[in-house]
Amino acid sequence: MLATADVGAQESTTGAPAPALSRMVEPKPLPFNAKNLNGLSEKLVVSHWENNYAGAVKALNVVREKLRGQLASQDPPYVYNDLKREHLIRTGSVVLHELYFGNLGGDGKAPAQLRSTVAKSFGTFDAWESEFRKIGQGLGGGSGWVVLGYNEHLQLLENYWMADHAHNPPHTRPVLVMDMYEHAYHMDFGAAAAKYIDAFFANVNWDEVAKRVTV
Repeated sequence: MLATADVGAQESTTGAPAPALSRMVEPKPLPFNAKNLNGLSEKLVVSHWENNYAGAVKALNVVREKLRGQLASQDPPYVYNDLKREHLIRTGSVVLHELYFGNLGGDGKAPAQLRSTVAKSFGTFDAWESEFRKIGQGLGGGSGWVVLGYNEHLQLLENYWMADHAHNPPHTRPVLVMDMYEHAYHMDFGAAAAKYIDAFFANVNWDEVAKRVTV
């Protein structure tokens, strides 16, 4: 999903190319007109995209650049691993933000077929939505993500609580992502996280979600 651009081939210590570190990540544009969202202001969404998402892209590129320089250095391994920790965090932020913006811009109305698919794992679609909302409300005032994901190992759709960008369930494909960091809603709603969750659901692009399910 990350858009990348070559910045010149780099050589590893063995002389082989290191393509993962030789590409710059490029910000993806918003897939919708921010003026047209229902209950989420253009100012909020643009600020979120420019400062948090694009900022994460910039930070990821800085970390990648430093990793290239550190790979052949004589610094102790824990110095390199400090950068790898940042690499994990920044990558998670970029990917989750792209998924989040990608599943906005719709009318919030889930089609019957998708509702049935979700109901297979949760009993009913309403039961799924109730749990998803409750997880989000529990994160209100703090930070984290709520993710409906398809666990490839368990072969189930499940809702996941994620405290940050770096921790996520293994072998799981994100299907619907909601940002619960305060930067995602405080400008419009202050501490009223529940109102933000309502606005989020009013703008879900269920066509995009359906493409991610394919279970």
